[in-house]
Amino acid sequence: MSTLKRRLLAVVVLLFALVAAGPATAGMTQPRVVSERPVAWTPNVLDGTVTAIAVIGTTVVVGGDFTQVADSASGERYRRRNLFAFELGTGRVLDAAPVVDGAVTALAAAPDGAGVFVAGRFAKVNGQARAGLVELDAVTGATMPGFAAGAGKGQIRTLAANGGWLYVGGSFTAIGGQQRTALARLDAATGAADPAFDLGLARRDRGLVKVEEVAVSNDGTRLAAVGAFDSAAGQRRTQLVVADLGAAPRVSDWSTDAYAGQCKTLYDSYLRGVDFAPDGSWLAVAATGGMSGPTRMCDSAARFNLAGTGDHRPVWVNRTGGNTLWSVAVTGTAVYVGGHQQWMDNPQGHKSKGPGAVSRPGIAALDPATGAALAWNPTHSRGVGVGVLVTCPAGLLVGSDTDRIGGEYHGRIGLLPAQ
Repeated sequence: MSTLKRRLLAVVVLLFALVAAGPATAGMTQPRVVSERPVAWTPNVLDGTVTAIAVIGTTVVVGGDFTQVADSASGERYRRRNLFAFELGTGRVLDAAPVVDGAVTALAAAPDGAGVFVAGRFAKVNGQARAGLVELDAVTGATMPGFAAGAGKGQIRTLAANGGWLYVGGSFTAIGGQQRTALARLDAATGAADPAFDLGLARRDRGLVKVEEVAVSNDGTRLAAVGAFDSAAGQRRTQLVVADLGAAPRVSDWSTDAYAGQCKTLYDSYLRGVDFAPDGSWLAVAATGGMSGPTRMCDSAARFNLAGTGDHRPVWVNRTGGNTLWSVAVTGTAVYVGGHQQWMDNPQGHKSKGPGAVSRPGIAALDPATGAALAWNPTHSRGVGVGVLVTCPAGLLVGSDTDRIGGEYHGRIGLLPAQ
């Protein structure tokens, strides 16, 4: 490979990493698949990438690596660096303009319904030292004073809040006053790390341990994490671990070796997204990997049932034919996946349309029971890909680095409404 190609590949991998770091939300029940036609009123992000979205009541908080947003109706522009908020239903850009001196990688609504946890590659927020993690007032953008839990060396890539806890994943080695490798549970009020929660993630090759995304079931009893690790608490857990939560959290007896196979060596891990079904009985994952084939788990979405113990095989796998999936969101009627894909139902494709493949650029909905692509096909401009999918009562929020959904202009964020 030439030096130029290696450099270009490195840039693409970095962009993939930025897009992949999105919010982690438990599945939300929706009675029908959302509309293929996006609403007209969402604001437009004019540059960079949207990497995280959180919904707090009627406020939508958006994070990423950008500098300007615009009102969709008037075109009025607002300077908003890396973080802004808008009103759900109208798209009105809120006055809050917190000063965040680095890109935002993850967001989570605080349990109190007023704040939003913000993680990213920043050192200061609103002029105050906040190393990589802060809680802000969702409407005003002011720093919430009680929460203090800066990460040590490394980066926070994913957040999930449930009950009185904030679950944090990334590549850090310490957080909230405790030594923790890549995954921790913090007191959502104070930021102190729970001394009882430590899943002991590790890699046999002693490489960097990293959690790409974490999700918590709606009832708060289970956690799932995906990323660069192959053991947890001394037990084999390759890229995907499930934990039983509570006063004495532990690595679940549930496991899978489905992701032990190698994809391109460029990827230290290839799982990127995870979400629980609304009832918590199963989960779905999304993967990159840069390789294709009917037996590989690279570049695929898959469902795993959670009943029972020991090794589990996927209920179904839907392969793209060698294009990345970054994100997944589960409802009662669909498994939504987003990424850089061109096709789904494409096990025989090799960056090409194989027999039986269906065109689903950028975004798709899969049947929860069979995994087959549903007829739903709004289309999304591909770019690096759709890295953020968030379900809410209003529908499905979509974040990316591009600007077309459903054949219309929507700058880096859009809402496909509930029907």
